[in-house]
Amino acid sequence: MVEQPGCVYCGMWNEVIAPIYPKTPEGQFAPLIRADLRAGPPEGISFARKVTYTPTFILIADGQEQARIEGYPGEDFFWGLLDMILQEHTEFTFPAS
Repeated sequence: MVEQPGCVYCGMWNEVIAPIYPKTPEGQFAPLIRADLRAGPPEGISFARKVTYTPTFILIADGQEQARIEGYPGEDFFWGLLDMILQEHTEFTFPAS
């Protein structure tokens, strides 16, 4: 997650999603790493292109960007978009109910 101080949408995500994210199958499969917009990518990680908007959620595999979600579209849309990029770019499968 690329974020910056004062980002209202980052704050919304942190309030609504952050507390539950690590407890979800998605969060366990793709643990969150936070990066500051002005600091650039964390060491060992490469973004495919410059990050302009915060929050931006970047799916990383082997240090390389696979896909991204730019902005926080609200709780319902976030989970749908996350599930879509996980299914398209990884071996993620939902646990059996």
